[in-house]
Amino acid sequence: MPPYVDEQLVERLGIEISVCEPDLVIGTMPVSGNRQPIGLMHGGANAVLAETLGSLAAWVHAGADRIIVGQELSCTHHAGARSGKVTGHCRPLHVGTHTATYEIVITDDRGRRTCTARLTCAIPPARRRSSR
Repeated sequence: MPPYVDEQLVERLGIEISVCEPDLVIGTMPVSGNRQPIGLMHGGANAVLAETLGSLAAWVHAGADRIIVGQELSCTHHAGARSGKVTGHCRPLHVGTHTATYEIVITDDRGRRTCTARLTCAIPPARRRSSR
């Protein structure tokens, strides 16, 4: 098990991944516990869900030996969710050697789009192991 597994933001926000394939990553997150003070889903929680799904997609694309880092994230919040779960669907817009860009559409339990995000990840070269 990776170190710090109990301290990860994904765990704290209750994000669950149901599909993790090269052309589609799907995850859910409860609204409860992830609200802003007025009772709506927090925009920052939407951003965490989007970056999580996009980063996983880039990792699947690049391979397990690569370290993926988010480079740019843009979120447009369309409507507020008050209860239930939100679901994110992440699909590639561009997958290359050094960068990958994804669109993440987040919907509420009724299928209403609540957020659209775009994430670009940098894919640095794999690190060489020291021969020492």
